[in-house]
Amino acid sequence: MNKEPEILFERRGAAGIVTLNRPAALNAVTHNMVRVLAAKLSEWANDVAITRVIIIAAGGRAFSAGGDIRALYDLGRAGRHKVALQFWRDEYPLNAFIKRYPKPYVALIDGIVMGGGVGISIHGSHRVAGDRFAFAMPEVGIGFFPDVGATWFLPRMPGELGTYCALTGERLSAADAVATGVATQRVASKRFPELLDGLTGTVPVDALLAAFAEPAGEQKLIAHRAAIDRLFMGETVEAILSALDAKASSGGADAAFAVNAAATMRTKSPLSLKIALRQIRAGKNWDFETCMRTEFRIVSRIVLGHDFYEGVRAVIVDKDNAPRWHPARLAEVHAAEVERHFAPLGPDELTL
Repeated sequence: MNKEPEILFERRGAAGIVTLNRPAALNAVTHNMVRVLAAKLSEWANDVAITRVIIIAAGGRAFSAGGDIRALYDLGRAGRHKVALQFWRDEYPLNAFIKRYPKPYVALIDGIVMGGGVGISIHGSHRVAGDRFAFAMPEVGIGFFPDVGATWFLPRMPGELGTYCALTGERLSAADAVATGVATQRVASKRFPELLDGLTGTVPVDALLAAFAEPAGEQKLIAHRAAIDRLFMGETVEAILSALDAKASSGGADAAFAVNAAATMRTKSPLSLKIALRQIRAGKNWDFETCMRTEFRIVSRIVLGHDFYEGVRAVIVDKDNAPRWHPARLAEVHAAEVERHFAPLGPDELTL
């Protein structure tokens, strides 16, 4: 029986079209997909007949719900950490290649886009949000950390919105995504086939997208923007939780928002929360390459730890949603332990 390819490539007119083709797995990005996408993008970059690249997804529910976390979990549990790390050693340079891609790179996103799916879309020149668009970086909920360049793009969202997204894993709608720069345009889902057809022609990408774009709509998260900027400005996770708790107990506008945000954060891995905040604060002052190399330093330690495997077990494997984090409390996470994740790797550093 012929197995459908995980990722499809097509030349149509002036465009190279990439289709993520694992709809049953919400188009989770596998190691093979990373490798073949990198090779095809390199080929198309040097092909004068291809003037733009478009990436789409099969299935309708998800653009891509992330990396193939279950496969990485299984490798780590089997003690095959070097094999697991090779996934990120290949994925992060792909993210960097997309960031500096020499041609328009257009992601048509209609559905969930998280984690590894963000890494192969947000660094492109154009990110178009459809009706079902939902962006999140929910990694702290599985004992991981916001990667695939999040160290770069989250701190560059307006105010403290990136901090909020990193520490809560909150989803952004299409309207919020446009307002924060996560998406560059908003286009109705029913017009995606027509847009894709237009993108295969010779009309400049910016002009075509401008013709299809529509108002972003109601921004739910942006309504809390002032509160987010005020409550998430702390230099420690404890300070942010303290500010949220104070707001929750004082009542008034944004009290319910603060209650929900604090409750959500308290379900996450304490170590992951502290790593994520350290990333966001430092990433604001780093160039893109430094951000990517730092993420590889972090993941090289995470795969040898406890919380990633416990988080994946609780959310994906056993689905009991009752992770037992270690350390269990923020107060037990020492600064030295957080800093250890950011230390140089010597000969094992990521090469971009």
